[in-house]
Amino acid sequence: MTKSSNKYKGYSKIKEEPKGKRSRDFRKVKSEEPRMGRELTNDYRKKREYSEPVEDVNIEVKHSREDLVEGRNAVIELLKTNKTVEQLMVAKGSTEGSINKILGLAKDKRIVVKEVDRKKLDLMSETGAHQGVMAIITPYKYSSVEEILDLAKERNEEPFIIILDELEDPHNLGSIVRTAELCGAHGIIIPKRRNVGVTATVYKASVGAIEYMKIAKVTNINMTIDELKEQGVWVYGTDIEGVEYSYDTDLSGPCAIVVGNEGKGMSKLTKEKCDKLVKIPMIGKINSLNASVAGGIMMYEVMKSRIKK
Repeated sequence: MTKSSNKYKGYSKIKEEPKGKRSRDFRKVKSEEPRMGRELTNDYRKKREYSEPVEDVNIEVKHSREDLVEGRNAVIELLKTNKTVEQLMVAKGSTEGSINKILGLAKDKRIVVKEVDRKKLDLMSETGAHQGVMAIITPYKYSSVEEILDLAKERNEEPFIIILDELEDPHNLGSIVRTAELCGAHGIIIPKRRNVGVTATVYKASVGAIEYMKIAKVTNINMTIDELKEQGVWVYGTDIEGVEYSYDTDLSGPCAIVVGNEGKGMSKLTKEKCDKLVKIPMIGKINSLNASVAGGIMMYEVMKSRIKK
């Protein structure tokens, strides 16, 4: 064998060794990667899986939509307002019960109604309980903190505001909106980041109350709290370390109730910004309440204080 031989091109030089004994250098130099097939061991597969980027996998990420309302009660409440509805989608064959009421309201408002396959609604649904009807609307229009305070002035009432500190569950937001509307709150303030916004799930959980509640998105919750204090609003935080029980607190004046995150509660700085920390009495073995439940208890305490006044 000569050096110029093409037969062994791409291979390292073979050392002359006794017959029957092959040199370890007899291997391809061009590539150290084993061929695809039986030679690709499980260990090597695992190594490739974690070390090499996967480019061919098409992963669909489902984002929450703020232009979708689903569920019969939520759609009925929507159609009672002046909200712009782009179109209404009803599952084929759904003509029983409250669907007729929805179709009647849509006809009165001259809203386009499309009959679609139920599977399409299943794919679009974020709640998993569209009940055969969905509405496409213009995205929810958020208010400003000033508009919330102006509403209180229009009603000749002391400001009553709910502040949510990084709430993550849309079901909790929907429940809080529903309770806030029932208790006469003038608005809800949420941070722009790390907080759930108004989605289809929130619409459904609020049972349409979202259409009657002003929600403001702010860049910095703590700066907003300072601004509210300057307007004479007292800020109360719900916390187990509170110095006063909720039923002993006079909430009849201008107030804002802060509800913390589902897991970690209020942030340290937000807690320090509160004028007073209020605790809810509990006698069970579990020492915390669901965020929407805690918020609901405090909102009813505010309403009770104002009724007594």
